[in-house]
Amino acid sequence: MNASNLALFQWLAAGSQPTPWVLSVASALALWGAWLSAAVLGVALWRHRTDRAYLCVVAAAAGLASLLSHAIAIQLDVPRPFVLGLAPAYIAHAGRGSLPSTHATVMFMVAAAFLLRPSLRRLGLPLLAVATATGWARVYVGVHFPLDIVAGLLLGATVAGALAIGLRVFHLFAARAVHSADVGVGSADRSPWRHS
Repeated sequence: MNASNLALFQWLAAGSQPTPWVLSVASALALWGAWLSAAVLGVALWRHRTDRAYLCVVAAAAGLASLLSHAIAIQLDVPRPFVLGLAPAYIAHAGRGSLPSTHATVMFMVAAAFLLRPSLRRLGLPLLAVATATGWARVYVGVHFPLDIVAGLLLGATVAGALAIGLRVFHLFAARAVHSADVGVGSADRSPWRHS
C-alpha cells in the first residue's frame, strides 16, 4: 500500500466518529451521484437534438468503460479500506477489488466527453464537479482509497480521449468518402463518352 495513498485516505475518510451531516451528504453522493450524472445525460439526449448521435455513442462508451473498469478491478483485486479494517463502510458495498473505481471511471468519462464537445461543454463542468464530489464521498464513506478515484479519472479520461479520436477519424474517412463520390459523379458528367 502506497504510504501517500494511505495518508490521504486517513485524512479524507470519515473515520470512526464522522460529522453526521457530512456523512449524510457523502452517503447520498456515494449512492446517488452516478444517477445524477445519468440524469444529466438523459436530459441532454432529450434537449440537444443535434447531439443525439454523439450522446448515444457516449452512453455506449460509458457502458464499455464500466466493463473495462470492472475487469481491471477483478484482475488487480486491490482490497477496499473497510475490508482491510482501516475504516468502517458507511454504505453497503461488496468487498471485491476497488482499483479503479467504476463510479469514477464512468462519471469522469461522461464529464470529459461533454467537455470535449463545444455544444455540451456548459453541462460538462457540472458533471465534472459531481464526479469529483462523488469520488470524495466514496473515499469518505470508506469504500475506496483516493488512488482508486484517481485511477478511475485516468481510465475515464483515456476512454473519452479514445472516443474523441475515434470519432474524428471516422468523420475524416466519411468526409473523404463523400468527397470521392462527388468527384466521381462530376467526372462522369464531364466524360466525353457520356451519352446525352
